[in-house]
Amino acid sequence: MTPPWRIAVVGSGPRGLMVIERLAARLAQEPAERPVELYLIDEVEVGCGRIYRTDQPEWLLMNTPVGLITAFSGPPDEGPVRAGAGPSFAQWWSAAGPAGYPGSEGYAPRAVYGRYLRFALDAVTRGLPPRAQLRRVNGSVVDLEPTENGYRLTLADGTRWEPNRVVLVTGHPRPPAEEPRTGLARFAVRHPGLRHIKGDSPADMRLESLPAGAAVGVLGLGLSFFDIMAACTIGRGGRFTEGADGYLVYRPSGAEPILVAGSRGGLPLMAKGDNNRPPGFTYRPSLFTPQRVRDHASGPLLDFSADVLPWLTAELGLVYYATALRNFRGAQAATAFTDEVVRSTADRVPDIRSTAARHGLADMPPVDLESLARPFAGLDFNDPKEFDDHLVEVLRTGVREAERGNLDSPLMAALDVVRDTRWVVRECVDFGALRPAAHRDDFLGRFIPYSNVLLAGPPPARIRQLLALMAHGLVRVVGPEVHAVGDRGSGRFAMSSPRVAGSRTLVDIVVDARVPGTDLDRDPAPLTRNLRSRGLWTEFVNRDADDTFATGGVAITPAPFHPVDRDGVPDTGLYVLGIPTENTRWFTQVGFARPGPWGDFVRDADAIAAHALVG
Repeated sequence: MTPPWRIAVVGSGPRGLMVIERLAARLAQEPAERPVELYLIDEVEVGCGRIYRTDQPEWLLMNTPVGLITAFSGPPDEGPVRAGAGPSFAQWWSAAGPAGYPGSEGYAPRAVYGRYLRFALDAVTRGLPPRAQLRRVNGSVVDLEPTENGYRLTLADGTRWEPNRVVLVTGHPRPPAEEPRTGLARFAVRHPGLRHIKGDSPADMRLESLPAGAAVGVLGLGLSFFDIMAACTIGRGGRFTEGADGYLVYRPSGAEPILVAGSRGGLPLMAKGDNNRPPGFTYRPSLFTPQRVRDHASGPLLDFSADVLPWLTAELGLVYYATALRNFRGAQAATAFTDEVVRSTADRVPDIRSTAARHGLADMPPVDLESLARPFAGLDFNDPKEFDDHLVEVLRTGVREAERGNLDSPLMAALDVVRDTRWVVRECVDFGALRPAAHRDDFLGRFIPYSNVLLAGPPPARIRQLLALMAHGLVRVVGPEVHAVGDRGSGRFAMSSPRVAGSRTLVDIVVDARVPGTDLDRDPAPLTRNLRSRGLWTEFVNRDADDTFATGGVAITPAPFHPVDRDGVPDTGLYVLGIPTENTRWFTQVGFARPGPWGDFVRDADAIAAHALVG
């Protein structure tokens, strides 16, 4: 009897589930000649993984509209829901999902998305052809060893399997046991009564243990900060109501701690613009294309600031001014402007602003991403109130623009260009396409931090809630360049900003809201450590004749993404996808596919499925 062909997928978040979906779709299209066994393994919850597990609180939200998410590689048809043909998240929720559907432009609790992923896995399993089966395994894989016919997987409980192919989609790493960035944890150990909570998924941070009324320092103003803010307010029974001035008012329960927060830039992530685009809209760049970047490059390896960013900035400016012209003078004026810019583009980056001036927009300043993301750069404040007033104005302006949406707001339309052209950026930066210094300093060191502030933010409602909590005194942003240190004199933690006079504040608890980055040497997972020690996973190092940059991500081949071992040889029975490969590839954190034509998310999963099914 022919033994079954076994494929194990380790990690069952959205990426792992999409690999299973494409495996199932291909098996349905062309049944295998021998039995196929699929294993989907997850240490927390099979089908949705740790980040989207279904038992987390409903106030922990996604930051992508419901209508832009699907777990299926194709839309539903007249047949049953199955791999390759299933409802989008919005279709599922609006038809038969849990209560509270916010509309396709609303935002979902992560737990609800987890339930949708579980629904998708059930549908994919039901649709498997007769000679294929899927086994769900709840457990933690701690080791992987090559064998004659494949690999041996060992789970924490000692269980072992020997699949022929293994797909590693392990997702967000746990925080390291020892945090080298600060000595806060060690200071807390030496001073009874103090606590340091290291960064992790907010659902796993035991935020319910923060005492009511306690001053709690929060390091970081990203998405985890907003989750912590919600957990400490909505999660404590507080509520928001509409105020007479159009802003929210917070009604406390009395159980809230006081959050004292800060970050390097001092600005929380800005509100994401409302999506007003028609369903299925796809933006096609006119200026910023891989071919144009390569045609005008300064050398075989690209310089991000000199070769890539000018063309991205030009595309952004084109949409920014065209949107303004459409608002002021109609679609014909916007088209005339766009056509003139494109015609002027020959052997150089076009002068967008000069062309805009000729079309009547001389007084409209250009978009400067870095200035927008760092509005306090070079500024000093005489006291916390002066900084707070400035911050409130920046946040309110951002909310107003976000609520105008990505069709009517020139700024929101321009920022969407950065999202829409991520595929171009990836072609320009992935697999060492950039010079090492440009990769490390210009792209990861400068562009990514300020683009994250502007593009990765929460829905506008979260910023409105933040403003209400600041007005109530339950949240205070310390300022830019925040310092958090153990203060020996007081025996407490001190939070301060060198740019804000009088900002120093003592707290007894510090929560690290910074998401751990991809770094193979610091990942505490036993599987990662064993893969490294066996030489099956190596770190991708970007190098040229002048410089070397160790990226922290797993060295892999292009699709289907085999890891490159210590001898420089791809292991063609293994596949690595997602966050462990960040910095080898860019933007692997994305956790979903979009309805409509396939994007990288689905194409990546399909490339692995096609290769893994070949015996």
